Order: sequence, then structure tokens, then C-alpha cells
Amino acid sequence: MAILPIDSGRYGTKQMKEIFDVRRKLTYQLEIEAAVAHAQSEIGMIPKNAARNISLMTRSGKITVNRVKQLETKSDHDTAALVESLSEICKPSAKPWIHYGLTSTDLVDTSNSLQIHDAISIIESKVAKLALILSQLAIKYKDVPAVGRTHGQHASIISFGLKFANWALEMSKHVERIEEFKKRVLICKTLGVVGTGSLMGSKALEVQRRVAKKLSLFPADVATQIVPRERYAEYVFGMALIGSTLEKIAVEIRNLQRTEIDEVSEPFRKGQMGSSAVPVKRNPVKSERVTSLSKILRSQISVAFENIPLWHERDLSNSANERFILPTSSILIDEMLETMIKILNGLHVNEGRIRQNLGITRGQIFAEFVLDELIKKGVPRFDAYRDIQRVAFASSEDGTDFSDAVKNDSAISSYLTEEEMEKIFIPENHLGSSSQIIKNVHNIVRKSCSKFS
Repeated sequence: MAILPIDSGRYGTKQMKEIFDVRRKLTYQLEIEAAVAHAQSEIGMIPKNAARNISLMTRSGKITVNRVKQLETKSDHDTAALVESLSEICKPSAKPWIHYGLTSTDLVDTSNSLQIHDAISIIESKVAKLALILSQLAIKYKDVPAVGRTHGQHASIISFGLKFANWALEMSKHVERIEEFKKRVLICKTLGVVGTGSLMGSKALEVQRRVAKKLSLFPADVATQIVPRERYAEYVFGMALIGSTLEKIAVEIRNLQRTEIDEVSEPFRKGQMGSSAVPVKRNPVKSERVTSLSKILRSQISVAFENIPLWHERDLSNSANERFILPTSSILIDEMLETMIKILNGLHVNEGRIRQNLGITRGQIFAEFVLDELIKKGVPRFDAYRDIQRVAFASSEDGTDFSDAVKNDSAISSYLTEEEMEKIFIPENHLGSSSQIIKNVHNIVRKSCSKFS
């Protein structure tokens, strides 16, 4: 019976969940056993016939999850059960060389790396795809003037496309971060009980180097019985950081979809219901889902950091929780990426409402530009500031347009011609370098992310 939403199918893609399925984990660990045996035989540490038989049996399909679990009920040790199940079907001449020189965490940690490797390949591709989608939206709306808000208040004019450009660049930076941490996170460790490679002696590092190459991983430079948990903490933190950027996007979409703002709305398919009670509702449920899952994702960070300080060469205080945090972090970020891609691919942008919202303050959103014109005319900044503030507050109380109030105030209008006044109150005149910024971001994103499309 499924208990968690991940298990029930509510969250997580099939492709990602399969990576962390118990059967795939078994496959990864058998692959490691085969790679180690081959590497050892290549340098004459174990007989080649033994390595061939071990490798053949790891791929035979005869070692099943059920059999490993049966053996585990006796040994109370999952890795020992796997090794025993492999030994059951290997030739007598190969049995002594199964798992030779290894300890259980060599399989556990290296299989974790294989899982993370495959998870990253999915995640990185989707991060890049999202960056490209955002970049294209930035280009599409680069010339659309909109309200720029700070502290929840109207502040100045912004290119609507600049919102997407900011998000696009951060997603491309996440691609960079993933590329950078691969060499620190995707670690192959085959150095035995306390990290000395004791049974393999002087050949231990060569075995590990060969195994790492076969598995497309990076060999551990040094380890105890385990890979340092800073590596997993970096991975979990990286996933949570991507999640926080997705949440940032989701929060903005949720705010812009508010009835009072109504500048964007999530896709709403035919037959979808926004509320069980109110037929007219179109709630931003997908963005809210991203926000909700991001909270769980961030909570994994503290556990990952708690796992860094272990006793001596290791203890088991990290083991149980890592069975949760590594799959959970990977599955949740994949779900969030999938959701955000769907949102942005179907996002409705209400350009009419965007322009309408520019007029809510009756021209006061142009105050920055009135101030700038007065400064250019030689008016001291704070004299100009106080005059504009006085006029703005008075026009708010009177319910008059700020532009009319400026024109009728001699302390301001005496410095400005009628033509200069008219130019100030045209939104398109105040997009600054937005167009070039957006084009620059678009080029950066295409350069770093197009190879994943």
C-alpha cells in the first residue's frame, strides 16, 4: 500500500523514480561488482576466468530483489545479502574473488554516485530547457513596458521581458553549477574498510581508477570507509538552490495572477476545476505546488549537513536518512522542473492589463523621470525631490492625475517645456538598457544551454 505521495504516483516522473527503484539499485551494485572484478583481473590481481564468470552472473538476471531480501532476513545486512546471492550462482573457482578487497559502503556510495549521475542527466537537461523557454519569453516581451514593484508598491517602469531574463540567467547558472559539482559529487570509492585499500595493497588506486573510468565516475582521492558527506550535502544543496529559484518564479506568477493585478495566468485546460465551490476560480495551483514542494526540498539540506560529522572512519547515523534525502531531493526537483516547464509553456500574458496597471497611480510611476529631468536642469536633487513628493501626495488626496498636477505646479513646470513633459509620461521611453540586457542574456543562455536541447 502506497503511503507517500511519491509512491502513489502523485509526484515524480516515472523516469526519475525508476533510478531510485530498489531493482535499479541492485543493478547498479551488480555493475560495480563486475567492474571491480574486471579491473582487478586486468592487472593480474584475480584470475581472468573468475572475473568473466562474476561479470556474466551479475548480468544473468538470476539475482533478484526477492532473493536478496530473503538472505537479508538472516544476515540483517543488505550488501552482504547481495554478495551472498551472487556467490550462490558463480562457479566455485570464482567465489573467492567476489567482492574482493571491498567493503559494503564501496557498493553503497558508488551506487549512490551512479544514481545521482543518472538523476543529474535528467535534471540538467530540464534546467537548460527551462532557461531557454524563459529566454525566449524575455525576447518576446522585451519591448512591453510594465509596472516594476518594490516592497509591493509601484516603483518605476520595467520591461516585462526583464522578469523572464532574470530567471533565465539564473537557470543557466544552475547548469554551470551542476557541471562544476559533478567532479566533486560523482565519486567512485573502492578503497575498502577504512579507505586504505588494504587488501589490494599498492594496486588499490589503479583498481579504483579503472573502475571509475568504466562507470563514468571520478575516483576518490581520499576517503575513510565512506565518501565524505560534504559531497552529498553539496548535491542536496544544489537541488534545493534550483528549487528556490523555481519557487521565486512561482511566487511572482502567483502574485501577478492575483485578481487585482491579473497580468499573467497559468494554463487552464478544458475541464479543469479551480475550486470545488466557486465555479469561476482559476487558482495558480501549479505555482503553489512548486512553492510547497520547495519547502520540503530545502528541509533536506539540514539533514545532509548533519551527516557530515560522523564518528572516526564512519558510523551508521547517516545511512537510514540518506535512503530518504537523496531520492527525495532528486524526485522533488524533477517534479518541480516538470511543473514549471508546463506553466511557462502555457503561460497567458495579459498585455492589455499590464498597460492598464501602469495607469493605476495616475502617472505617479513616472516620478523618477520627472526628478531626473529637474536634476538635469540644475535643480538640487532634494529640492526637486521634495517638490515632486509634495505634488504627488496632494494629487493622491485630490484624486487628480499626477501629470496634470506637475504641469500646474510652477515650482516644477517652470523648468520643463511642454514637449519635455509629454516625453516623460510615455512608458516606452523609460525601458533604459532593458533591450540590450535581454539580448545579452538570451545569447548567454543559448550558448550554455542549447547543447542540452
